[in-house]
Amino acid sequence: MTSLHTWLHGSGTLISACLLILSAPLDAAPKPDKDLKQVRGRIETLQKELATTETSKSETATALHTSEQAIDAINRKLATLAQARSEADGRLGQLQAQFAQVTGEIGIQRSRLTASLHRQYVSGGGEREYLSLLLNHQDPNRIARHLHYHGYLVRARLEDIDTLQANSRRLDALARESQEKSREIATIEARQAIHRKELELKKTEHKILLTQISAKIEKQKREIGALKRDEERLSRLVQEIAKKLAAKNRAAPRSGSRTEPLSNDRLPDASTDGNPFAALKGRLSLPVRGEVTNRFGGSRADGGLTWKGLFIRSAAGTEVRSVASGRVVFADWLRGFGNLMIVDHGGSYMSLYGNNDAIRKQVGDNVRSGDTIATVGNSGDNADSGLYFELRHQGKPFDPLNWVRIK
Repeated sequence: MTSLHTWLHGSGTLISACLLILSAPLDAAPKPDKDLKQVRGRIETLQKELATTETSKSETATALHTSEQAIDAINRKLATLAQARSEADGRLGQLQAQFAQVTGEIGIQRSRLTASLHRQYVSGGGEREYLSLLLNHQDPNRIARHLHYHGYLVRARLEDIDTLQANSRRLDALARESQEKSREIATIEARQAIHRKELELKKTEHKILLTQISAKIEKQKREIGALKRDEERLSRLVQEIAKKLAAKNRAAPRSGSRTEPLSNDRLPDASTDGNPFAALKGRLSLPVRGEVTNRFGGSRADGGLTWKGLFIRSAAGTEVRSVASGRVVFADWLRGFGNLMIVDHGGSYMSLYGNNDAIRKQVGDNVRSGDTIATVGNSGDNADSGLYFELRHQGKPFDPLNWVRIK
């Protein structure tokens, strides 16, 4: 593509020639049609080159979209792994509690069996008492009672021994399951570490790509603005030559309107739930803490367009909250808005949240005032991280600052 410097040099020569013609006697001026044709040809060439640049811009934006989708997918994987780890930790806690309970029961049973054996030993042993009864020829009823009692003691000891063995086996099983859960948690933690490294790599690639795209977009905007101003300037000069006028008129470039940043520390909460959106004027809070650097109705730096909402500069990763209760009707990437979420509040009122790093809700989800619905990023065309926020009624945007309280 012909560089802007080359074009300005060429156009400057042409403008100088036009000014010389204007300062010359009227009867010495050449035919304006010829000069106009040359200017039109040059503009047509530049427009073709500009179209090529726009195509390159579109391809770069598509690459950025792919990178952001990959980051969103890894975020979802990390959320799933965190849930699995939480469940494994909970099960491990249960196993440890059961382990402690069974250990206590085994201790009690061992103490009981030890005491029983000790009593039997001190009393002289059941077998010796049994033989003594038979040899001394005591009363048969007494012999029967002692034999019955002796059988009861034997059965009780056998039951205690069986219970002790069963609990020992149960303790071994719980220990094995606890070890398996520990290994499972270690595996999950290792997977988390791998995915976290992948996420950091994707984040780095995303930042580098975003910086390159932002620089290229700014350069293209400057070139487009300069070319349009040059075209207007040359068109006026050609018209002046055609009319053989001596006046000169140069267009001054317009700059976007600037406003003082407005700091916000207030966040939405559940106090407005249950009220129709139309009744919330003056009671809403902005969805994120930060500085309002661009306001509704202000001129954009990229041309004659104006801001349809607010840009709130905030740190990447900051939570974005719903300004009122409603239902998610859109949650996806949209060119110019990045990761965008739209919430329907009823009564033809909607709120829009753009430029997000990650979206936390899906289409069809119901949200309450103050619910976290996304995190701040720079997924749109803005170089700074922050949130783009709009309010609309019946599809038409209106100034959010007239509806919110800021402190």
